[in-house]
Amino acid sequence: MKTIGLLGGMSWESTQTYYKLINEGVRERAGGLHSASLALVSLDFQPLADLQSEGNWDAIRDELVSAAMQVQAAGADCLLIGTNTMHKLADEVEAALRIPLLHIADATGAALVAKGIQKVGLLGTAFTMEQDFYRQRLADKYGLEVVIPNDEQRAEVHRVIYQELCQGKVLESARASYLAVMDSLVERGAQGVILGCTEIGLLVKPQHTDIPLFDTAEIHAKAAVDFAFS
Repeated sequence: MKTIGLLGGMSWESTQTYYKLINEGVRERAGGLHSASLALVSLDFQPLADLQSEGNWDAIRDELVSAAMQVQAAGADCLLIGTNTMHKLADEVEAALRIPLLHIADATGAALVAKGIQKVGLLGTAFTMEQDFYRQRLADKYGLEVVIPNDEQRAEVHRVIYQELCQGKVLESARASYLAVMDSLVERGAQGVILGCTEIGLLVKPQHTDIPLFDTAEIHAKAAVDFAFS
């Protein structure tokens, strides 16, 4: 079994989900007392969130590269960045490593194609929804048409992520808001919705809606387990 490398803490609320899902996946594959061989570096998110708001992505890149090198030095055979937003810097992080980076959008794109999805809604941080690094990758590599919420909806989705979910607050009011946004995406032709922030799966689950959901934390963790046993 290969060793999975995980760059976490962004936020730790979803990193614990990754840890649980990866270990459950290994146990399902191998049985008995088997658990994942995993190297984890978990970062303090507040300084990174401050740099995001300042638009200082160069400083964030330096922090991520340094942490990724620690994961590699710990013996990891691959790297996962346990957050969608930070994949804005995925290519630069991977370029600094000898090990492969398992890109969250690639895992998600493959899962969407496998389900026959052609047009999909995307929820995530404002960075993920509005910038090209994520949507364009899905379009270019997987032929997907990605629709995003309107300006007001995007602001609310972003606010909930940073002010509630990343701080461990899972509120019914936020769930109702997200479900309304998702319904509007379906009205615009989306065949499913990407939960494109790894914390959203803490708020919205399949039992809350009939809309097909693609939880990126779950999909990414499964890709890691597949790699471990490849």
